[in-house]
This record gives sequence, structure tokens and C-alpha cells, in this order.
Amino acid sequence: MSNNDILNSNNDEKIKETLEGKEKINSIKELGNTINNNPNKSIQVLSIIGQIEGHSVLPPQTKATRYEHIIPQLIDIEQNDAVKGLLIVLNTVGGDVEAGLAIAEMIRSMSKPTVSIVIGGGHSIGVPLATSSDYSFITPSATMIVHPVRMNGFVIGVPQTFEYFKKIQERINEFIVRTSNINMDVLEKFMDQRDDLLNESHSRLYILAKNCLNYLGDNMKDSNIELFSDLLMVYPRDLRLGIMKEIKKDYPKYLYEELLDCDGFIDAFFNIYL
Repeated sequence: MSNNDILNSNNDEKIKETLEGKEKINSIKELGNTINNNPNKSIQVLSIIGQIEGHSVLPPQTKATRYEHIIPQLIDIEQNDAVKGLLIVLNTVGGDVEAGLAIAEMIRSMSKPTVSIVIGGGHSIGVPLATSSDYSFITPSATMIVHPVRMNGFVIGVPQTFEYFKKIQERINEFIVRTSNINMDVLEKFMDQRDDLLNESHSRLYILAKNCLNYLGDNMKDSNIELFSDLLMVYPRDLRLGIMKEIKKDYPKYLYEELLDCDGFIDAFFNIYL
């Protein structure tokens, strides 16, 4: 073999490595993982991170998982004879209900063994995503929150919208009960646990909110912001308004701006005046 052949061979290998590297980077950008680059692995890992994006495109600064990316991957895994099992890694604040349920039903229908693990958080529609697998785990430091279906924005036809939300909530509850060991009465009790907070004194609730804000200052994550917003939603209206005013006045500007980017925080504010 001549020197030119050796050089050409080395160049071809470098070009191949460069193309593979670019393909992997593009896969991470588009899909959030490199699952398609490892088709021969017997155990595939699927990550569901951030908000679940459905029919509406989320803002570019929002970390999201797109259901139109996840569902084809699940189909590929199901059809690939080399794949023997699937691990789903969850750290999500929730998102589009119908998209989340679609992913959950796809995972539940798979013939191959599935395992889910919640790291960080598995809130809202993340709960049925966690229970959709054959076996579900949660790390000691992770949290999961269930809450009634909600929305923000202008509503036309309130009675019809209420009935629609009621049907959606029934679908979510039915799926969780069907895919876990919890019964409907216990699940609905968890949904309505705000009574315990409402019975607390304002001073204790205020101290709790202050502690949460101090924690947020050092742990600014979407899941923590969403969790704090959910907490504010069940506070008495007068106390909630006072805390929000204090956040704007006394806390760092970046903290207030991050909270304003959270739909749950905005919902909690406008709910004061309903």
C-alpha cells in the first residue's frame, strides 16, 4: 500500500468520524438524546425532560420534549428485534395533556419490558408517564405532584369547557389507576389536599413560602419554579397577593422574571381576582 493510499484511508476515517459526530450533535439538538445512533443496544434509554410539547410550539427558551419525536422512537424500539428492553428517564414539569397521554399509552402498549425512573421531578402529566411502564422507580431526592387539570387564557363557553376538563381529568385518573397500585379514592384525595394548607395559619404559610423562595434562589430549575407556583395556587388569596408583591419588591429581579415565565405563577396571580 502506497503512502497516498494510507493518507486517503486516514482522511476517510477522519471524515467519517466528523460526520458521525455532527449526526450525534444534531440528534441531541432535535431529539434530546442519541437513541437512534445506537440501534444495536439491547437496552435502550429514552429521556423525557422539561415540558411535554404537544400541538402548540413552546417558546424557544423552554426546555421541552416533543411527542412527535418520542412516538416514532417508541415504534422503532418495538419493531427492532435487537432491543430487549426500554428504560425511560423522567424529569418533567408536565405539559400538554393529550400529548403526554399519547406517549404514556404507547409505552404501556409495548410488548418489550419497560422501566421508568423519575429523577428531579415527575409532575402533572409526568405521573401517568411514570406509571405507564411495567416497573416504576423514583429517586429519594425526586418529587411528584398530581393536580387537577388547568389552563390559562381566555375561555369561551365556560360550562362546555368545564365538562371537557372533567372528561380529561377522568382519562388521566383512569390511566393512573389502571397502571399503578393506587385506587381512585386515594388519588382523588391527593388531588384535593389543598385543605390541609388552607387550615394552616397565615404566619406558618408565610414562613413556608419564604423558605421556598430562599431555596429557589440557589436552585433555579423549571421543576422547582413549577412546584412553588403550584404551592402558591392553594394559598389564601390575600396572603398569595402579599407574597407576590414582596417577591417583586424585595427579591432579586432575575427570580421575579423567572417566575413570570412560569404559567403556573401567572395562573396563581389571576386566580386571585376570580
